[in-house]
Amino acid sequence: MVEAPLIEVVKKLGQFESMTWFQIDAAGSHPIEVYKLIKVARDRLEELKLDDFDELYSLRLTGTQRLWGIRDRNVFRALWWDPEHEICPSPKKHT
Repeated sequence: MVEAPLIEVVKKLGQFESMTWFQIDAAGSHPIEVYKLIKVARDRLEELKLDDFDELYSLRLTGTQRLWGIRDRNVFRALWWDPEHEICPSPKKHT
């Protein structure tokens, strides 16, 4: 049986709970400057009155899936799920 994508996200978040931020960063998660995000994402931050942040945190769930949010010390406040890595596309390596 294939699980619903959001159930997989919740399971992954449970795995992160046992990790340090150093381990999470080492697994590919990291902060990203807001100016690097696509315009739709920047506009949404403005709508949510969160446009005063200089960076968001990209929590790597899988090769393409990301959960975007605000990291405040040891707390991650989720904003949106990015199943196709579209919020901040990374350049293809070796192109």
